[in-house]
Amino acid sequence: MAMDRAQLILLGLPIFLFCSDLFNLFTPPPPKPPHHRPHQPPPHVPHQQRVIPETLDFPSQKASGLGSVGYGNTVEINFCVSCSFKGTAVTMKKMLETEFPGLDVILANYPAPAPKRLLAKVVPVAQMGVIGMIVAGDRVFPMIGIAQPPAWFNSLRANRFGSMASTWLVGNFLQSYLQSSGAFEVLCNGELVFSKLKEGRFPGEIELRDLISKKLTRPSIISGSY
Repeated sequence: MAMDRAQLILLGLPIFLFCSDLFNLFTPPPPKPPHHRPHQPPPHVPHQQRVIPETLDFPSQKASGLGSVGYGNTVEINFCVSCSFKGTAVTMKKMLETEFPGLDVILANYPAPAPKRLLAKVVPVAQMGVIGMIVAGDRVFPMIGIAQPPAWFNSLRANRFGSMASTWLVGNFLQSYLQSSGAFEVLCNGELVFSKLKEGRFPGEIELRDLISKKLTRPSIISGSY
């Protein structure tokens, strides 16, 4: 009796995990909150504080004008969530917001191509089919007109619990692979400034800061410059 209970527990656990994966896969994701921030002008400076000291006339003491260059601009970091790139994306977001006060940095998932996403939805169904075949195949085959089960079925039934565990692990690995895009794409005001898909690597913090700085300080962005 104790052996039967142990077998039931070992049998029910993989089936429960498969059903949970299947439910989470087909459940639509929650709607994303709006990312747009209202335009935030630089803090108002009272009229009496706008007096420019005469020392600023010297070239070595002139302000660069980059302190508020981030206001009204947006950087999007689209990365592969299933690839565990979120930590890198959050680090880059904090760095950019520190270097460019007022800059709106948006993080979003970069999905895998449509064919891979479709195959990823088929994997849990195949997992459940294999497990169901292992559990009740000896009754299913006669129902479809096969009196003698094939040899591969007998091999699976010889170690049913190991076969179900292997099916679950291989299926989850395949599903994770199909859902991953390997992307880390950075856009500044809708213009691509760095692509991991093209470069095959992540950007360095200093490299990304310089790329964004060049985009934000172009003559078309800062009026009256150059």
